[in-house]
Amino acid sequence: MPTVVIANLKSKSIHCEDKRESLLDILLSRTDWMHACGAKGRCTTCKAKILSGGDNLSDPTKPEQQYAKLNKLRPDERLTCQAIVNGDVTIEVPKETQLPHLNYTK
Repeated sequence: MPTVVIANLKSKSIHCEDKRESLLDILLSRTDWMHACGAKGRCTTCKAKILSGGDNLSDPTKPEQQYAKLNKLRPDERLTCQAIVNGDVTIEVPKETQLPHLNYTK
């Protein structure tokens, strides 16, 4: 059973049953997460910084590759709506997509 840890949200841990869910679906099952385009990979509002376990995510999709070429996604960032979780991963919410009603650390 994979675990997703959000390091700057009081180290919130989310255990997921299905190994083939998107990171966004897993996050939304237990917390609020910024996302604007309906999980279609058409924006970067759902991005997450990958601290560890990046190899436990699916390969970057075409939308992610395009945003990376446009410098809208750094090498350590993924779109949560596009990344499929295959194992444990630790992420951080980037400052620009933090929600005002949640308490972040750092």
